[in-house]
Amino acid sequence: MPELPEVETMRRGIARCQGATINDFHFFSLPLKPIQVTPSVRQVRRRVTGTVVTSVDRLGKRILLELDGQQVLVFEPRMTGMLSVENVPSQEHLRVRIDLAGGDLDQIYFWDRRGLGTVQLLRQEELAVRLGPDRIGPDALVIECDELHQRLRRSRRAIKVALLDQKVVAGIGNIYASEILHLAHVHPAARCDRLSRLQWERIHLAMLEVLWDAIKHEGSTLSDGSYRNALNNPGSYQARHQVYDRDGEACFRCDSKQVLRIVQAQRSTFYCPGCQPRRTWKEPAGLQLTVPSR
Repeated sequence: MPELPEVETMRRGIARCQGATINDFHFFSLPLKPIQVTPSVRQVRRRVTGTVVTSVDRLGKRILLELDGQQVLVFEPRMTGMLSVENVPSQEHLRVRIDLAGGDLDQIYFWDRRGLGTVQLLRQEELAVRLGPDRIGPDALVIECDELHQRLRRSRRAIKVALLDQKVVAGIGNIYASEILHLAHVHPAARCDRLSRLQWERIHLAMLEVLWDAIKHEGSTLSDGSYRNALNNPGSYQARHQVYDRDGEACFRCDSKQVLRIVQAQRSTFYCPGCQPRRTWKEPAGLQLTVPSR
């Protein structure tokens, strides 16, 4: 957390900085765990001041500010980081402020409660090496079913664990992996190499439906309140969670089983044993998956 829908929401929230000039890069020294800035804060400030933001992109769970001069400012929110344009949740966790001129935004703020986020200034050639296809897989909103199947069809890993592997497919985290597999009616512990072609097709469609729907609702703000959009407002997709963090509650879909919680790769997984049987699977009758409008 944040995952693809939250990071995409942040990207859209700051996209109006495109075309603006960076006047200054302020780093706030706090009596807290500092975030990682690479190279040094002094070098980042010197190199970005006076540059123009040419585009605002997303790479998996990272936001990229592409600058003229073949440089890219990369923000990785990790657990509790967020990019905002106003009204950060608290001043004591404000890590970076970027002052802008000549565009629709005056500032961009990087806020991080736990200090696990990172900021990197990379040249284009460095970006290709550090965050290229060998390090980060295709985006979850872009990857085709055939490629997803090809990447995982021989893997003996549980499908839930495999979907979290950013080298396989970028952007999916713990919340949305559980939600995707519930919608697809696939048990989270099912081995990738034992899934049928039809199951892969349902996983792929469920992935698109869940992620686009979550983007439409601006992501999920959990009980800790760490994630907010660029205007410091909560997302609303948490109200649409079918299984995540609902262990012990009745499944919304079948209404006959309780949602269970298991641990996979040190992460909590939530699923419905009625909708997601472990040993037998057949295509659910009358259940059509559709990708929401973008």
